[in-house]
Amino acid sequence: MELTPGALHGLRVIDLTTVIMGPFATATLADMGADVIKVESLDGDMSRDIGARRHDGMSALTLNLQRNKRSIAIDLASEEGREILDDLVRNADVLVTNLRPSSRQKLGITYERLSENNPGLILCTAQAYGSETAFRDYPAYDDIVQAASGAAKLTELIDGEPRYAPYVIADKVVGLYIVIAVLAAAMEKNRTGLGQEVDVPMVDAMIGFNLVEHFGGHTFAPVEGNFGWARVLTPERVPHQTADGWICIMPYSAKNWNDFFIIAGRADLVNNPRYASVNDRHTLMGELLSAIREAVPSRTTQEWLNLCQTKGIPASDLLDLAHAHENAYVLDQELITKRDHPTEGEYYATRTPFAMSRTPISFSRHAPLLGEDTLTILEDLGYSADRVRALADASVVTATSPQATSS
Repeated sequence: MELTPGALHGLRVIDLTTVIMGPFATATLADMGADVIKVESLDGDMSRDIGARRHDGMSALTLNLQRNKRSIAIDLASEEGREILDDLVRNADVLVTNLRPSSRQKLGITYERLSENNPGLILCTAQAYGSETAFRDYPAYDDIVQAASGAAKLTELIDGEPRYAPYVIADKVVGLYIVIAVLAAAMEKNRTGLGQEVDVPMVDAMIGFNLVEHFGGHTFAPVEGNFGWARVLTPERVPHQTADGWICIMPYSAKNWNDFFIIAGRADLVNNPRYASVNDRHTLMGELLSAIREAVPSRTTQEWLNLCQTKGIPASDLLDLAHAHENAYVLDQELITKRDHPTEGEYYATRTPFAMSRTPISFSRHAPLLGEDTLTILEDLGYSADRVRALADASVVTATSPQATSS
């Protein structure tokens, strides 16, 4: 079946990123129809061998983060390898890289040089700190960014102990900022025909992200109130145990709370003046959540869900992500679908989670083996068969046999 071209059909992206942040961003672009060429070292992206896998080089991370992309494996330490990268960039709209500035400089990846042959190029750089700062070459991964951006210290306001989020939140948030920045630059290019350099520092992005709700009274000079969003910093903000499991119940409006008090058998709290305004409830959230905790053990999770749904009170059971592919809603939305990879067999594929009516998000190809598309990409660049063979013999490139077509 022929796929409807995605919204980004015709946009060519060179993906010179590794692990999660950059590949997550470029996978999102690829899901929307961009032609993403993943440039890898001869050893491959390190994420190919992190975590669960059936065969070396094809980890679970790879299956989902490299979907809808083509792979070319190049030795960028060699002069000929850098020439290949130049040829790729010359024919591209976007280059995304998470190399640190000093590494980019060594490889000749500067906007000034690359735009000489491609004035429409959008060069998106993403590393820990701003490319023009004294911190530009400091190495960092997600935990470091959580620390440097203040995210890890927020939990100290709850129980006195800083900690990291149990997922790589910085990698994924900054990955989405990369997508936003690239699309904004692409829109501007449509008007002017010119590209530009876009820098997306991880720490910068996460500081702004963290301050949205938490800046609070420290927004003002001088300070006018407390730092931190009180509702999310109260120790009582946890899922609550029902008669047979766990639930999240989150009344928000005054009506929500009064309705909850009634079904919870706490008529004494209905229309309590202490909880009259949204700010009162926000400030006293610990008390309110304690009332939920005391009430919910009296009924099963489903009974609470039914009652809350009837009253329009926000509530949900807790999804076990390990079994997300069995969840009725997930299946109905096709957020996870079973696929059959030519070399890795059956697996569960994720997708970019929004819908577009005319240019749908699509799955066009499985994650490639390392260097699976090296030959066809070089042929598209005009390289002769003899030259490609010579490059492979000299270990400048690696080419893996292509996969058979599969579902």
